[in-house]
Amino acid sequence: MATRTQAPGLVDPTATPPDPASAPAGRSRRITPGRVINYVLLVIVGLIFLIPLYWLLTAALKPSAEIYSWPLSFFPRSLELGNFVQAWSSAPFGRYLVNSAIITLGGAALKLVLAVLTAYAFAYLPFPGKKVLFLLMLGALMVPGHVTLLINFITVGRLGLVNSYLGIILPGVASAFGTFLLRQHFLTLPGEVLEAAELDGAGHVRRLISFVVPMARPAVITVALLALIDEWNGFIWPLIATNSDEMRTLTIGLLFLKANEGVDNWGAIMAGTIFVVTPMLVLFLIARRYIVSGLAGASMSR
Repeated sequence: MATRTQAPGLVDPTATPPDPASAPAGRSRRITPGRVINYVLLVIVGLIFLIPLYWLLTAALKPSAEIYSWPLSFFPRSLELGNFVQAWSSAPFGRYLVNSAIITLGGAALKLVLAVLTAYAFAYLPFPGKKVLFLLMLGALMVPGHVTLLINFITVGRLGLVNSYLGIILPGVASAFGTFLLRQHFLTLPGEVLEAAELDGAGHVRRLISFVVPMARPAVITVALLALIDEWNGFIWPLIATNSDEMRTLTIGLLFLKANEGVDNWGAIMAGTIFVVTPMLVLFLIARRYIVSGLAGASMSR
């Protein structure tokens, strides 16, 4: 019986493939000192961010005497749910919540639309002074927001928009960072798709809505989420631009809650803070993967 020989360097097609389970573990599974250090650093950074949130929640559930007790207790000995009731009833938080929702949704929507349109223009439209205008927009990122408070208040006052939703929303609808982030992401999109759409007769509006925005969905969601958080957490400008409880927001309500309750009942103040923090925290947890992909895509643009 003849024995079949195999040429050197060739793989026998009839040979049985090796069992992956019996293969030795790869390098990626080995525990190295560098990997241990990375894990330890991640845990430390995570605790730095999570401990304040944990303390906020536990303080909202503690009686006042337990909050001031020493040594500090990291677990509530008794639950005081009345802090939430007291915080909600000590100020018109229902009205504050409605105002915050209107200002956040309206301001974020306008900010996102303007950022998308401006980023598309900077990415795809040729016009005189394009580079200079883009540099000026980047320069706006270096200007602190408090510098424009006075001129914005004068402008809003002359327009008769003080103590109104428009007066709170309009001064902040331009987002230099959102425009920059979207423009960088738009530059990474495949140009062949847009060229094919142009040959098919699609105008700029159709290309933007039907092709650019869907392909750049992670970056668009990232900018929308950042705009929502920025509008929701606004404090200084809503405080200056309003002069009645009917137009106050949740963040301002915390200030009045502290003024009403003093420093004797921090449990109610912490409970009111949870009312403010929870919506944005839930939104961030839902959309966190889009933020990572959106920021990563923008960082790879030319």
